[in-house]
Amino acid sequence: MLVRLGTRGSRLALTQAELAAGRLRDANPELDVALVPITTAGDRDRSKPFGEIGARGVFVKEIEEALLSGRIDVAVHSAKDMTSTNTDGLAVAAYLPREDPRDALCGASEVRPGMRIGTASVRRKAQLLALEPGLTVEPLRGNVDTRLRKMGERGLDGIVLAAAGLDRLGLAGEIGHRFDTDELLPEAGQGAVALQVRAGEEELGASADDPETRRRVDAERACVARIGGGCLAPIAAYHDGTELHALIAAEDGSWVERRSGTDPEGLADELISLTRA
Repeated sequence: MLVRLGTRGSRLALTQAELAAGRLRDANPELDVALVPITTAGDRDRSKPFGEIGARGVFVKEIEEALLSGRIDVAVHSAKDMTSTNTDGLAVAAYLPREDPRDALCGASEVRPGMRIGTASVRRKAQLLALEPGLTVEPLRGNVDTRLRKMGERGLDGIVLAAAGLDRLGLAGEIGHRFDTDELLPEAGQGAVALQVRAGEEELGASADDPETRRRVDAERACVARIGGGCLAPIAAYHDGTELHALIAAEDGSWVERRSGTDPEGLADELISLTRA
């Protein structure tokens, strides 16, 4: 049986798709798995801020369209790139076991006043400025290799990337500091890889599912969905296995509200009420 896995074409995305393919083959040795690279809006335009391209989902829309049209059988996404609610007609069949969910600082071992740090994430920008108001945070886009190269070309003191992506690419040596989640709360789903299928065809990917990762990521996505966050909103949610931690902030880091609890929607409502006070 041939199963076509749709994925972005970056080195990291293909690496993650190979992980998914391996996990599926391990559970179903008879499967013939083929990777189908797909270019997304976020890949085509690597210069504009995310807000000028579209809301959260700029790295998944074209892959979801290929899935809905039947050109692929399973979509492989970084879970943090997905919208917080499931697209009509699609479902998450599996989450691979989560790797390090933290953000990582490359180029330096600590954050210091006066540093120039590159990131395209408003979530990271808000928390970095709250951590150290004396920073200059500059927009930086591109795949992992491109951003590491641009760090040197632009003379930046550091850049912030997802630790899991660097680990998967064998670039852990580039990391100077892994931020504790008390310093930078991760994006919902960060560190997890999601396998998405057409609704009713969950059996195509179910054998790859890690139940604990699903429990945590589902709670994070539910919280963000309730708040209504997207790429433009400095919002974060992370479940540590015991509690869900959520955050909402001003993009300039002038205020940050964090709350913890066990009820995703209740936690979201509490944060929403704080912004309206």
